[in-house]
Amino acid sequence: MKKLSDHIPLVTSYFLVLLFVYAGASKLMDFENFQIQLAQSPIVSAYADPLSYAVIGIEFVISIALLFQSTRLTGLYASFGLMAAFTAYIYIILNYSEFIPCSCGGILEKLGWTEHLIFNLMCVVLAASSIIITEKKLQSKTKIYISKISVSFISSIILVIVLYQSSEYIIKKENNFTRRFLPHAIDQGIPLDLKANSFYFAGNFSDSVYLANIIAPLIIGKIYPDFKELILDTLDLDKKDLDFRGITVQINYPSFTISDGKIPAIYEGQFPDKTAYILNDNSIFFSQLMMIRKGNYLFRTHHKIKKENIVGTIQFSQGEQLPSVKFNDQFLEKQIDGLFDTDGCFVRDLKTGEFIYTYYYRNEYRRIDKELKLLGSGRTIDSTFKARITVTKTNNGQIKMNRPPLKVNSMQYAYDGLLFNHSNLRGRHESEKLWKNSAIIDVYDYQKNVYLYSFPVRHKPGEKVRDFIVTKDHIYVLTGQNIIKYRRTYKPRI
Repeated sequence: MKKLSDHIPLVTSYFLVLLFVYAGASKLMDFENFQIQLAQSPIVSAYADPLSYAVIGIEFVISIALLFQSTRLTGLYASFGLMAAFTAYIYIILNYSEFIPCSCGGILEKLGWTEHLIFNLMCVVLAASSIIITEKKLQSKTKIYISKISVSFISSIILVIVLYQSSEYIIKKENNFTRRFLPHAIDQGIPLDLKANSFYFAGNFSDSVYLANIIAPLIIGKIYPDFKELILDTLDLDKKDLDFRGITVQINYPSFTISDGKIPAIYEGQFPDKTAYILNDNSIFFSQLMMIRKGNYLFRTHHKIKKENIVGTIQFSQGEQLPSVKFNDQFLEKQIDGLFDTDGCFVRDLKTGEFIYTYYYRNEYRRIDKELKLLGSGRTIDSTFKARITVTKTNNGQIKMNRPPLKVNSMQYAYDGLLFNHSNLRGRHESEKLWKNSAIIDVYDYQKNVYLYSFPVRHKPGEKVRDFIVTKDHIYVLTGQNIIKYRRTYKPRI
C-alpha cells in the first residue's frame, strides 16, 4: 500500500500544472499589459521583450513535462528553479529595489508582495519535497540529487541578480527607450482656478509661487504655501518708452528682472520695491536670458557672422558705462544649421548653481557654470541623436524650416541635482491612452547622466501642461486655467 508521501509528487505536479497554465494563459490573453508590467519592473525593465515571451513559453513547457511520468522529475526540477527565481525576484523588490511596483495580475491578483513571497516559498518547498521523494523512490544517491537541487536553487538566484544588475545599468546608462513609471511619484494634486490661461511661472521662493502673465506683462501673481488664492500685484518700469515686443519676467527672490531680447532691454529690481530699473537698452540682442545674480546674466544669442546660436554672460557694474560681455561659441554643438538644430531651453538649478541646456530636437542636455565652463552633457532616453529637421534658405537670405520638426523635449526644470524633462516622444510599451491624457515627465540625475524614473501628470482632454516648477516637496503645474499643486511622494537617493 502506498504511503501518503508517495502521492505528494503527483499532487504537486498537477497543482503546478494548474498554476503555470493559468498564469501563462492569463499573460497570453493580456500580453500587452504583461509586457508593460515587465517594462515597469525595477528588476527586469530592460529585458521586457524577450522575458515576456520566455516566461510564458517556459511555463507551458514545464506544464507539459509535469503531465507525463517519464518527464515529471525534469519538470519538478524546472518548476523548483523557476519558483526559486520568482522568489528571489520578489525578495529583491521588497528589500533592494528603489521602489515597489504594483502587484501582478492573474491568479495572485489579490495578493500583496509579501503574501506573494510566502506563496512562492511554499511552492519552492513543495517542489523540493516532491523531487526528494521521487529521487528516493528511484534510489538515487542522496549527494547527487541534493547537489542538483542546490545548483538549481543557486543558479536561479544568480540569474535574477545578474538580470537585476544588468537591467539597472541598461535602463540608467544605455536605455533602449523603456520608461520606468513609478506608481506613486506624485499624489492626486490640488487645483486652484486662476481665471485665465495666460499665466506662466516667473519663479518661486520656498513654496511661495510667482506667476507672470503674457497678456498683461507687468501683472504678477503670488500664491502662498497655504495654496488658497492668487494675489495679484503690478510691477513698474523706470523707463517705459521702448518698443516692447515680448516682455519676460523672472523672479529670483528678492531680486527680479524684466527683459525683452528683441529691443533689447534688461530691467532689474528688488522686492519690496516693485519698480525695475533699466540696465541697458541697446547692448546685446538675446533669445533667452537667465539671472545668475544681481547685475549678472547668462544669455543665448544669434552670432551675426556664423549665423548660429551661441551663449554668453553679461555683467553690469556700477560706475562702468559699458557692461562686460563674455561668449562661448563652442557650447552649443551644430549638427545641421547651428540655429534650429541647437534650439532648446536653459534652466537653472538654484541648489547646485548649474545651468542645464536641453535641446528641443535631439536627445541631449548640456551643463554649464556661471563662468561659461562646460561641466558635462547627458542623453535623454529616446534614440533621436540627430535633429530631424530640414531647412531652406530663402531668396532674401533667411533660413527657415520647410516642414514641422520632430520635437523630442518640451519643457524642463532642475532642482537639487535632478532634471525634470517633459518629453514629447512615446516610449516602448506605453499605451496611447496614457499619452492622450497625460504629460510625461522623465527624471534624470543630470550630474551622473543617469535616467531615474518617469511619471505622468494627468490633464483634462483638450488641455495641455503649459509650464511646471519643482520645489523640495511639491510640483506645481499649469494646465488650462488651473494651477495644480502635487506633493512629491517619491524622492530618489542620488
